[in-house]
Amino acid sequence: MKTKKLLTTAALALFFFGAAQAQDGERGKLKSWTFIEAQGGLQLTNTHYNKQYLYTPTGAFSIGHYFSPVIGLRLHANGWKAKSGFENFRKKYTWKYVTTDLDLMCNITNLINRKPDNFLNVILLGGFGLTRAWDNDELNCILQEYPQIQAPLAWKKDRLTHNLRAGIRLETDLTKPIGVSLEVNANSLDDRFNSKRNAADDWQWTAMVGVSFRFGKKYSKPAPVTVPILEEVVETAAAEATTAAPVVVEEKKPVPVAVKESLREEVFYQIRESNPASAASKMQKVSDFMKRNPDAKVQVTGYADKGTGTAKVNMEYSKKRAENFKDQLVKKYEADANRIATDAKGDTVQPFSENDKNRCVIVEGEGSHTEYK
Repeated sequence: MKTKKLLTTAALALFFFGAAQAQDGERGKLKSWTFIEAQGGLQLTNTHYNKQYLYTPTGAFSIGHYFSPVIGLRLHANGWKAKSGFENFRKKYTWKYVTTDLDLMCNITNLINRKPDNFLNVILLGGFGLTRAWDNDELNCILQEYPQIQAPLAWKKDRLTHNLRAGIRLETDLTKPIGVSLEVNANSLDDRFNSKRNAADDWQWTAMVGVSFRFGKKYSKPAPVTVPILEEVVETAAAEATTAAPVVVEEKKPVPVAVKESLREEVFYQIRESNPASAASKMQKVSDFMKRNPDAKVQVTGYADKGTGTAKVNMEYSKKRAENFKDQLVKKYEADANRIATDAKGDTVQPFSENDKNRCVIVEGEGSHTEYK
């Protein structure tokens, strides 16, 4: 008997020790990472000329770091050729340029729902830097051939101008090592950039697709689990088995006792989600409660958060959540529909101080059953 107890205790200790080891190996939430990216696409420098003839290819390379799932910085360089022209003379000219910017990036998707593995992320960016332009020989040749062209801003030597940038990008799942992006930017440069007087900064538009590689990922540490050391568990069990005195148990007749039981379960949803399929474990608890207590009745109340939507829309969502929860209980778990009542509060009642938690269903009930002791 003692040997059996020792073996059982040792097996249980090994099981819990293994479970703790597996949990220690799990990673927490993604906190930060570094990336490099290569991009290619088209650019257009805005000017008075037929735009279809002014598109030129552009390429870019960047390296950056996300300090959190929402905020990041990158050093970005792009360039190749730019193009402008004189409509009256049907003359176009090109020159070379390269722009280096420091951009701040804000992941709007992660800011809203805090999920690191979104299929698609919307990222706003803005920054500043310098643009160097050179090789303006084509324009200078045109000015020599057509002296009547007035181009007081034309330059022969290299030009170094400021660049202010704002843009938006779409990027695939950030938890994956390889990502694909689409980025559109508006760049504001000095009026001399395209050698034509506009009485305002020149605007350059870029649209690029890119491929990025993410590395150096850091994760939050999972909560530590304290597990008794195997030797201590075995020694304690052995000591108890050795010192424990035999216990004589008197046989007692079971006595029926009425036991009252209450229920409260909380099920949370994402924005505009009314399908409670993710709440299967909570539904099972409610179903078991009703089967265990034959006289039990439950109240299913739906809520919506005040931070999004309108009062009318939120009332509809909370109603659907409560009704769908009841339908699933009846259809999948064979609960008695006559013992389930539903209600909807919309955003008129906020049971939680945290806004997002108020997208929920709260199930409450009272019942009783008989136990023999």
